[in-house]
Amino acid sequence: MRSLKAQNSLLANTREQVEIIEHGQTGEFALVPFQQKLEKINLYPFKPNQIEIFQVNIGKMCNQTCRHCHVDAGPDRKEIMTRDTMTQCLEALVNNPQIQIVDITGGAPELNPDFRWFVEMIKELNRHVIVRSNLTIILSNKKFFDLPEFFRDQQAEVISSLPFYTKDRTDRQRGDGVFEQSIKALQLLNEAGYGKEKTGLILNLVYNPCGAFLPPSQAILEKEYKNALFDKYKIEFNNLYTITNLPISRFLDFLISSGNYEIYMEKLVNAYNPAAATKVMCRNTISVGWDGHLYDCDFNQMLDLKVSCSSKHISQFNTKILNDRNIVIGQHCYGCTAGAGSSCGGAIA
Repeated sequence: MRSLKAQNSLLANTREQVEIIEHGQTGEFALVPFQQKLEKINLYPFKPNQIEIFQVNIGKMCNQTCRHCHVDAGPDRKEIMTRDTMTQCLEALVNNPQIQIVDITGGAPELNPDFRWFVEMIKELNRHVIVRSNLTIILSNKKFFDLPEFFRDQQAEVISSLPFYTKDRTDRQRGDGVFEQSIKALQLLNEAGYGKEKTGLILNLVYNPCGAFLPPSQAILEKEYKNALFDKYKIEFNNLYTITNLPISRFLDFLISSGNYEIYMEKLVNAYNPAAATKVMCRNTISVGWDGHLYDCDFNQMLDLKVSCSSKHISQFNTKILNDRNIVIGQHCYGCTAGAGSSCGGAIA
């Protein structure tokens, strides 16, 4: 774990980021409050539907340090979910059969020493498992070389970030050599059956913009990816998800340092889509932090905006209380409702 001094520094930085997002970098930048947008379509207070998905962050340690990462993950992060907290997650699943999907994320979730045990236990409960893998972890150490086979044996769905289908744009966002390693990892996943027709082994890729702009059409970009990756590398995959970068953590730092913060926020607001607001992931997903605290979404988790009800920790998980809560919103929510909308499953409207 990080020292108390380091944790306090992170918390102070998080509070500063929330202040910037809500009020602008200088305090003079004012946008229409997101709440007003919801009031216009009779969605405020913002309420969840039935919880169907657990998104569980099992640690912030990662073998990469990506420019757009809203988790601020990296090799220096020591936050890790314990087996005791994982057991509490499993108990909540046992008591809530309506939750059929467990979406495991990080950091690189595979770096948690109990990762494989957790996946196996979830599968014993007959739940669908999604693993958000950064691909390069497969090649980072020989103890991870068999991950494609492990994923296959557990029938896990794999979702992996690939910023673009060319080397320069991918390495610019994720680091030198990442594209080449990602291609090799995708080929290994294909060899295990992932992305192939009739195998039932789902391999989805994720596109995040590398600058202060919104994603293009998901359907059009998916065709480009499929053609380019197959023609050059014989790689196959199922779906491409386009995800809008939210003004959080490293991406917020980039927006401020490059002078693009206000421009980007205006883009998000101008592209607000009320149809997307009705379908955002916080309405059927609960986000579980590495320490077991509960959040409306992964983005609120990174801003330390816990759920606004008494069921704040996985040890206190109460579906009735959580279904009656008001979802915590802020100006960063414009990121999920701009254009075609954005969720961890890509465009939503």
